[in-house]
Amino acid sequence: MLTLFDYLPSQNAWKVRLLLNQLDRPYRTVPVSIFEGEGQTATYRQISPTGTVPAIRLDDGRVLAESNAILAYLAEGTPYLPRDPFERAKVQQWLHFEQERVESVIGALRHWTMTGKLSRRSPELVAGKRAGAQRTLDILERELAIRPFIAGDHYTIADMALFAYASLAGEAGLSLDAHPHFRDWIARIEAQPGFLACMHPYAIDPHSVNELP
Repeated sequence: MLTLFDYLPSQNAWKVRLLLNQLDRPYRTVPVSIFEGEGQTATYRQISPTGTVPAIRLDDGRVLAESNAILAYLAEGTPYLPRDPFERAKVQQWLHFEQERVESVIGALRHWTMTGKLSRRSPELVAGKRAGAQRTLDILERELAIRPFIAGDHYTIADMALFAYASLAGEAGLSLDAHPHFRDWIARIEAQPGFLACMHPYAIDPHSVNELP
């Protein structure tokens, strides 16, 4: 059975749980307490070189880290990853966009806001993240005004990846009032069969107020 190395408040890990739920694929979970340093142990770094979650281990012992790489692997041969080379490349385009312009800005702002770290960051850094997050939301609004899903006409792992942090922009102190097409897209994702509505706040982990080791 597939093993998922997980940290419940991580939306990167949620992406993988979402896909597994939509595939109805069984798995077992190994929790990793990242704020207590479990991700930085020598044993775990052999699974995930950066010490981050999620990661998976296959039945044959092979391991894979980085959420979007895991999504691409698990989605192979399913409707969530197109077979056509160009359509697959479009999915990859938005997976790269997600890591560079969603997780790193909206995800960071949300993390700092929900764990009381915002005041520990320089005003210039926070302002830069907010400006970057606004540009990201504006790009998504423009793109989703002309098609139902981010990579085309069909729901793919690119939508799963983007949804994980972008849909929670409000928890990062960002308004979605000026982004009606983006809000409509959120509703379409939530209506997908097997959508995983259960998400976990950082508050369930008392160690999350600490900085990552």
